[in-house]
Amino acid sequence: MSWQERIELNPEILAGKPVVKGTRLAVEFIVELLADGWSEAALLEEYPGLTVEDIQACLRYASDRLQAEKVYPIQA
Repeated sequence: MSWQERIELNPEILAGKPVVKGTRLAVEFIVELLADGWSEAALLEEYPGLTVEDIQACLRYASDRLQAEKVYPIQA
């Protein structure tokens, strides 16, 4: 599964932030909750419209964005 199947970027929704399709749940919000210690089960219980595949797509999106990030060292 690719994240493109479940994540959308639409300037009309949350100012174009990536969200889970059909929701106003931003990828960054889901990833932040996971980083804060929320379990997958807790997310699914709190947000019934969310699926395991949606959560995985959020993580895949974040991973892809980080892999594409370019780092340029600054010489001191």
